[in-house]
Amino acid sequence: MLLLGLTGSIATGKSTVSSILEAPPYSLPIVDADKIAREVVEPGTAGYQQIVEKFGPSTPDLLLSASECGGEHGHNGKGRPLNRPALGRRVFGEGKDEDRKALNKIVHPAVRSEMYRQMISAYIRGSWAVILDVPLLFESGWEPLCGTILVVAVTDPKIQMQRLRARDEHLTEEDAKNRVAAQWDVRDKAERCLRRGDQAGVVVWNDGDKEDLRKQIDQVMAKVKSNSPQWWAFLLLLFPPLAVMSGSWSYVRSWWIKKQWEQEKLKDKAKL
Repeated sequence: MLLLGLTGSIATGKSTVSSILEAPPYSLPIVDADKIAREVVEPGTAGYQQIVEKFGPSTPDLLLSASECGGEHGHNGKGRPLNRPALGRRVFGEGKDEDRKALNKIVHPAVRSEMYRQMISAYIRGSWAVILDVPLLFESGWEPLCGTILVVAVTDPKIQMQRLRARDEHLTEEDAKNRVAAQWDVRDKAERCLRRGDQAGVVVWNDGDKEDLRKQIDQVMAKVKSNSPQWWAFLLLLFPPLAVMSGSWSYVRSWWIKKQWEQEKLKDKAKL
């Protein structure tokens, strides 16, 4: 089974690509890191409790008001949901690295556990591929696990800012800039992806409309599927040792490319 990593940056169109791949004719299982990240911090979960304990005392508006969520105990009776814009303001922005790290330390382990569970489920069902929809795929260490990575990018940062503010109207211009700056530049992600080679790294430039994006996805997926046909997925399912060997080779290759990239960047930085 092919692990196809789907990533990009905020407001570059990654979610649109994910919805295209989830629908016919592809109908691929989507392991959505953002969706899982929301689920693992719902009221009543361990993640929710840790966030409230960590940020609640210094963030008065961390939780939605009782009038917004159906009472003091929320809709499910387990507590008021998190006020995500307030939490975003708390952890994004200049000088807030420690807060962001603290939040990631709470959320990431729970997200990883659920992602692995969904990946194994897709493998057992015999899917030829599963989409790992991970915004911070490179940053969070998922890169070596992916046989192929697809980066959704834009050539002009202004397009990214316009789309973000149109999507999230509550964001000020400064808020939008902080959220974009908190992630790697998507053009750097595209460059790193292409270093994986023609078979393992693909970039879709989403500067146009949705129809243009769909055409690009159709071209990309035709090529990807020709390299990972359904019969190969069934063969890996029938012979687990072969699946382990194939996965191990893909991991080692991706890890080596990753290390080479990081070493080159360190050398470039040293020259400055």
